[in-house]
Parts: sequence; C-alpha cells; structure tokens
Amino acid sequence: MTSLRITGLGASHGGVPVLHGLALDVPSGTTTAVLGPSGCGKSTLLRVVAGFQGADTGAVVVGGRTVAAPGTWVPPERRGVGYVAQEGNLFPHLSVGANIAFGLPRRQRRDRAGVERLLELVGLPRDLRDRRPDQLSGGQQQRVALARALARRPRVVLLDEPFSSLDAGLRTSTRQAVADALAHEEATVVLVTHDQSEALSFADQVAIMADGRFRQVGTPDEVYRAPVDQRCAQFLGEAVFLRGEAQPDGVRCALGTVPAHGPAAYGPAACGAVELMLRPEQVVLTAADGTRPCAEVLSTTYFGHDALVALRLLDATGTVLSSRVPGADAPPAGSRVGLAVSGEGRVFAG
Repeated sequence: MTSLRITGLGASHGGVPVLHGLALDVPSGTTTAVLGPSGCGKSTLLRVVAGFQGADTGAVVVGGRTVAAPGTWVPPERRGVGYVAQEGNLFPHLSVGANIAFGLPRRQRRDRAGVERLLELVGLPRDLRDRRPDQLSGGQQQRVALARALARRPRVVLLDEPFSSLDAGLRTSTRQAVADALAHEEATVVLVTHDQSEALSFADQVAIMADGRFRQVGTPDEVYRAPVDQRCAQFLGEAVFLRGEAQPDGVRCALGTVPAHGPAAYGPAACGAVELMLRPEQVVLTAADGTRPCAEVLSTTYFGHDALVALRLLDATGTVLSSRVPGADAPPAGSRVGLAVSGEGRVFAG
C-alpha cells in the first residue's frame, strides 16, 4: 500500500491562482473525500496529483517518492496513479474489454482472464466484455472506467465526481461497488465531490475546500459534529444557529440551557454572547404541554425515511429553525409542538 502526501501545494490557471498552499496526508489504504462547491479547486487538485497539470509551489509525494516539486516532475504514466473522470471517458469505438486493457503492454491486452477478473472485481458480469460502451448503463460505464484505472495496479486512485451524473438509486449501488473494489485492492483513494452525504459515507477522512484552501480536515464525525466555523457547518448539511449567552454549565438560548463545546477552551472564561449551532436531528419535537419552549410548524419537507420540519418559536424572538424527524412522525403545518435538545451544541464567537 502507498500513502499520498501533499505539502504547500499551489497551482494556477492562466496566471490566476487556484490552489493556495494545500497540505494533506492520505494514509495508505484509506479514502479521503475532498468536499467543496463548484469552482473551489477540487478538480485542479486531482489534475496536479495525477500529473495532468503542473504545480507552482509545494510538493506531491506518492509512497515516499516525490512526483511533483520545484525542479521535479514525473510524467503521469510513471506516477502509479489511476484516474477516473466524472463521465468515465470510455472510448466509444472499443469494446469493454479493450477499454479495460487500454494502456497495458501489448502482450497483456490479450489476457482475457485478466479482463474478466477486473469485471468481476467491479461487480460486472463477464459477458459484458465484448459489448460497446453505448450498450451499458451509466453505472456500468463508471464501473468499467474504474476497472480500466485498476488494470495497471495503481498505488493511488483519484475519483473526480464519478457518481454525480447517475440517478439516486444507481448512484448508491455504483458507489458501493466501487468502494468494495477499491477496498479489495487496498488502494489509497482521493474522491472529489460536492455531495455532502457521499463524502461522509464514503471516506475515512474529509477535507473541506473553499477558495482553493482547506478549511478543515478530519474524520466524517469530526467535520460534521465539530466544524471549525459557521461556513463549514453550513456546507456539511442543515444547521440551526441560535444566539445565546455562554454560562459555566452551557449556553442559555431560546431552547433553554444547552451543553456545548467550541473550537477554543469552553468554560467560565468563555462567558458572554455566542452563536450556538445544532444539527436539525438534535432539535427534538415533544408535546406542547407548556413545560418546554413551544413552536408552530410552518412546513414539512418529506423525504420518505425522514422529514425536515420548519418551525417558528412562539416567543418574543420568533426565531425560525428546523428539526429532522422520522418521516412517519412529521407533524402537519400549523400544529404546535414542544422543543427539546439532544446532545451537545457547537459554540462559536458571537
């Protein structure tokens, strides 16, 4: 297995800086998801690592070998890095088998057993070997693209939003097949995506990118439950923000006194105005019996397995917030509910 290390990486397009001093460690055999909005530099990062684009500053090290740095540049085909693009980029005039074998030494291209092994590895039947790409579904094409990337046994695999063009059901099954194949090969993986749920479910580590910089790098649980700032919190899904007053035992806000933690040491010295963040699933709906803060249900967005409920507090502030509940438990618009908080909030400077 091979690790990937990026240090001080900078890159530009047409003289315009795109990446600014990026640093990232991807341990051997793990998956890191680079998450960020369109245009933040995610794909540029992959292109630099793959060798399709040069770096202005910094270094890329694959398995202890520097492949990009000032005065050093290793061609893409000698980096031991596999790359899967968003659309797969299969050759339409070649069969599935020929697509997979493309790039291998000529004598290995005739190895039908090797091609069939790769098809099985990505969860496809052997009889697809002689079909053309236009005879495959979108999910099958992406799996073939992965098989082609794995054919040369790369040490590092780069995935550039490979599931974004697939519908929801196909995206889930394809993503799982790809994850299984990469785990079988013990590959070190970098996935670029703008899909929060994909990043959190697919990766061992998540790197949140904005404006060509990493704002936070951590485990999925760390970046979701303990974002470093409000921007990261909002990018990783729905977030509820409440003004509050920090006390030694928590944050006093419209939902009562809520235990909280923050980027800095939290305690009596932190007393004062703060911003409290909760995830919607932490806002628990109860009976409106007058013993808890009360709210009116404004609307419900139903997703089947769960629902997002928009609420307005029935107090002087009239604060609007949201709660995530099981789909079957979603209350109707216009009803009144009590509110409680589950777990700890995340506190930021007010």
